[in-house]
Amino acid sequence: MKITEFNKYIEISELSYFSVEKIFDCGQCFRFDPDPTGGISGVAMGSFYRFTQENESTVRIYNTSKNDFDQKLFRYLSLDRDYGIMNEDIISRFGSDETIKKAVEAGKGIRILRQEAFEVLISFIISQNNNIPRIKGLVEALCRRCGRNIGEEKYAFPEPEAIVKLGIDGLRELKVGFRAPYIYDAALRVTEGATDLEIIASLDTLSAGEQLMKIKGVGPKVASCILLFGLDKTDTFPVDVWIKRVLDKYYPEGIDISTLGNYRGLAQQYLFYYERYNNNA
Repeated sequence: MKITEFNKYIEISELSYFSVEKIFDCGQCFRFDPDPTGGISGVAMGSFYRFTQENESTVRIYNTSKNDFDQKLFRYLSLDRDYGIMNEDIISRFGSDETIKKAVEAGKGIRILRQEAFEVLISFIISQNNNIPRIKGLVEALCRRCGRNIGEEKYAFPEPEAIVKLGIDGLRELKVGFRAPYIYDAALRVTEGATDLEIIASLDTLSAGEQLMKIKGVGPKVASCILLFGLDKTDTFPVDVWIKRVLDKYYPEGIDISTLGNYRGLAQQYLFYYERYNNNA
C-alpha cells in the first residue's frame, strides 16, 4: 500500500480487497451516501470525507491529510488487516461449501469498519424494526438536532450528554418512536459511567455482549451488531432478517456458527451482501 498526499486529497494505491461502494453500502454504517460530485461521502469520527475509487487498487480520500489518515482513517478503514488471509480462513471453515465461496467472491472488497462505539450503539438501537433509508434519516435528524456543526451543514454524531439533554420528549420529536427511551437510557448510562464502552471492548466477546444487553432495548441481535461494528469483535455473527433468510435458504439443516472462527462477522457480511445484491438484484 502506498500513500501519496496532494493539495486536496490523499491517494492510496496498491490496494487489495477494498471496495468503497461495498464497504459503505453493506449495512454496517448509516452516514455515507453517493456524493453529487462523484464517489461516496459522509461523516465519520467528527469529520466529513469523500471517497472515490479510481480502479480496484486506487482510492482517493478528500478532506483529509496524511496525518489525519495515519491517526484515524488507517484504523477506521481496517487497512491493517490482511483480508486475503481472512478470506482463506473463512472458506476453509466452510469446507467445500459453494455458497460461501460465491459470497466471498461477490463481497470481495468489503472491510469491517472500526466505527466509534457510541455512534454504533445508538445507530443500531435506532435500526430495530427499521429499514436502511429510514435508519439513515433518523440518524441524520439526531445529528442535526444535537450534534456539533462541522461546517457546510454537516454534523458530527452527538455526544452522550447532548442526547441526555435532548431528553425522551426531544427524541420523540425526531420520530424515533418506541426507541426514544432506549436511546435516552443508553446515552444516560454512558454519561453516568454505568456503561463504559472502552472497558466493554476489552472483555471477551461473550462477556461484552452480556454487558451491552444491560442497556434497555439492546437484545442479542443489536448487541452483536455493536460488538462487530463498534467494538472490533470480528468473532460475532449478527443474525437479522436477511441472515435468517440466508441460513434458511442455504443451510436448512443448520450450521454451527461457533465453528466459523475469528472472522465469522466478515463471513456474515459476505453472506448478507451476496443475498441482498446478487440474488435480489
